[in-house]
Amino acid sequence: MIDKIAPSLAAAVAGIGDGATVLVSGFGGSGIPDALLEALLAQGARDLVIVNNNAGNGDTGIAALIRAGRVRKVICSHPRSTNAEAFIDAYRAGKVALECVPQGTLVERLRAAGAGLGPFFTPTAYGTALAEGKESRVIDGVGYVLEQPLRGDFALIKAHRADRWGNLTYRYAGRNFGPVMCTAARHTIVQVDEVVPLGDMPPESVMTPGIFVQAVALVEGELHAA
Repeated sequence: MIDKIAPSLAAAVAGIGDGATVLVSGFGGSGIPDALLEALLAQGARDLVIVNNNAGNGDTGIAALIRAGRVRKVICSHPRSTNAEAFIDAYRAGKVALECVPQGTLVERLRAAGAGLGPFFTPTAYGTALAEGKESRVIDGVGYVLEQPLRGDFALIKAHRADRWGNLTYRYAGRNFGPVMCTAARHTIVQVDEVVPLGDMPPESVMTPGIFVQAVALVEGELHAA
């Protein structure tokens, strides 16, 4: 019998090892898997590469991992978003590296990884500092930069509902990067606020099929930001 429901948050993140590349869902404060990030902090993995839309906010989640010295590198689009002092302090001190990626390019790199595709050309960032060290070409008079697929060892995702097979639905803007990150990671771990019986989610409402999910952790009472 297929049952992907983990007995605890700690059990769900137990396999994340030092040096792992971890894709983390979220757009601003919406869809951040806070409970899984807290469990990862307690678990102790270090030298992590974190991929997210931004570089953490306040003193929790990604920011807490950075403060604790657990993060080696951040790959994101908005490193200096609101209350990003943890990252800013660490970056200025030379304790964390940054790879800044335009948001659309970030999503397409993840999508390419999930689809099993290779590098692709995009006009975004052509002729800027973000293109340094990358192959550039002019095709039909338009400049392009070659970008690589972005794969994760793990993905930490916040969804709304799941069944024991790992089929997922999301709530409003909490969907954001979740579906594409699920496809781009070798091992996807999802926190949800409700586990429903098989068949309760109509097939047409499933936003991430369970084939892309390896573990689901129930966080009772968890509120999902719109």
